[in-house]
Amino acid sequence: MSRNPFFPRFADLPTEIPIFPLPGAVVMPGVQLPLNMFEPCYLNMVTDALADAHLIGMVQPTSETLFEEVPEIHRIGCAGRITSYSETADGRIVVVLTGVCRFQVRGEVAGRRGYRRVSVDWERFAADCHEETQVIGDRDGFLVSLKSYCTLRGVEVPWEDVNKMADSDLVNLLCAHLPLSPEDKQALVETIQLSERAGLMRGLMDMASAASMDVAELRH
Repeated sequence: MSRNPFFPRFADLPTEIPIFPLPGAVVMPGVQLPLNMFEPCYLNMVTDALADAHLIGMVQPTSETLFEEVPEIHRIGCAGRITSYSETADGRIVVVLTGVCRFQVRGEVAGRRGYRRVSVDWERFAADCHEETQVIGDRDGFLVSLKSYCTLRGVEVPWEDVNKMADSDLVNLLCAHLPLSPEDKQALVETIQLSERAGLMRGLMDMASAASMDVAELRH
């Protein structure tokens, strides 16, 4: 996927960014993630981001407990750039984030207008910002696992589009949008090399497929 000309260069990425902690929601480089913002603090965050670098860090809480006022967060996330947004008549903002680069949280800094901000280090994931061709090795085997997983889980996939996608685009898209557990998605986000990420994803899909087949056999 060619790099968006509006994206910042790696050297220009900011040292502090706002974060949106949300279990099960991850973005990866080049992948689009739609978000529906309605809480006042996150409306403030979108407004401020649009006036600044347009960047929001997607990071998962370490727990799925919804009632924690300030949940602990994982140390690895991915920043997305607001590439489109629209305001609704009922006071929401619908945004689309496009993934730019993953980051490591160095520490939390003072929040603004109700939302959280963190100090970040991008260095471990510098390759996210470079247009280097990466391959996953056994693409045919990977697709066999993907088709089995999607069939058993009832996931609809436009296979003609999949067959045309570059390996990195395909794997990153699946990281964000397959119905995997938050823990599995976090493990994928934290895996630096594409080939290792693809191997981990294939293993997760195969285990899920095997579990689904075992359940189906028990029902019979």
